[in-house]
Amino acid sequence: MKKAPTPERAKRHTQDHYTTVSTYGERLDAIREALLNAGIEPANMDALLSRLTDGQLIRTGTASKPSSKNLWLIAYHDSGLPFVVVAGDWATGADMKWIAQTGDTMTDAERRELQRRLAEAKQAREAEQARQWEQAAARAAHHWHESTPANPNHGYLQCKGIQPHNARQQGSDLVLLLTDFNGKAWSLQTIDEVGNKRLMAGGRKAGNFIVVNRHDHPAHILICEGFATGCTLAEIDGNALVLAAIDCGNLKAVATGARNRWPDAEIVVCGDDDHQTEGNPGETAARAAAIAAGARYALPEWPDNAPLTLSDFNDLHQWQKGAL
Repeated sequence: MKKAPTPERAKRHTQDHYTTVSTYGERLDAIREALLNAGIEPANMDALLSRLTDGQLIRTGTASKPSSKNLWLIAYHDSGLPFVVVAGDWATGADMKWIAQTGDTMTDAERRELQRRLAEAKQAREAEQARQWEQAAARAAHHWHESTPANPNHGYLQCKGIQPHNARQQGSDLVLLLTDFNGKAWSLQTIDEVGNKRLMAGGRKAGNFIVVNRHDHPAHILICEGFATGCTLAEIDGNALVLAAIDCGNLKAVATGARNRWPDAEIVVCGDDDHQTEGNPGETAARAAAIAAGARYALPEWPDNAPLTLSDFNDLHQWQKGAL
């Protein structure tokens, strides 16, 4: 299974904190604790807390991705002290809101001012996220046009027993374009010879996908997680539009988007069967996506002697050919 933060997971990380503290140092300690409790860990906590300027959007790296700008934070001050802090991690979806006093101590005017500041913070971070996505989209389009059609003998394609389809190549990496239903490029995924996968930093994934097998007016649509699985499905059913959602956390957004785009099409969500993982997240996500999109879902049908390590349609096809 290709793991990703889902909307449900992000929601569980969202936390509100009300803290009664008076001194500047106490408030910084409370903010520090609130960030960590919400699963938001900056690469340098002390440096971040030293930058708390009233109303300024701060972006910085996280402990897991120090070179990124995934962590965002906005602080508002009252009488020179941080009063409200909202923060989050764009990579995981975690976010939190910290307030320096309980709601019971606020006057009506203070509550209105708090709501105004929170709305202002929300607008600022959404604008910054949109700007980041647009910059990544421009980079993705540039790299895509600079790349060349993928070599069918690329190591990953050979290992997976698949054709390149729409993949391109830059150096030794396969280059896969993530687009929306209007055809706009938003991000890239690269895969090296041994199968290491990377998504473009700052790119927009949610609701976007890799078009593996294109049909302009599809009657039959197959939606899966990974590119190799999508290639296998496209080679089994050449008449289908095949979309790879990257991971199970993105299946629902892609499936519902496809239903809105092609309301009369037959849609099948082709899930990974993560039978060795508790809760079988691949099957669970595929079923939920199918229900949300008014579609069907399918899992690989394993023969009795199939190895337990197999999980997706590419695994099944490769094993049946004797390649696994």
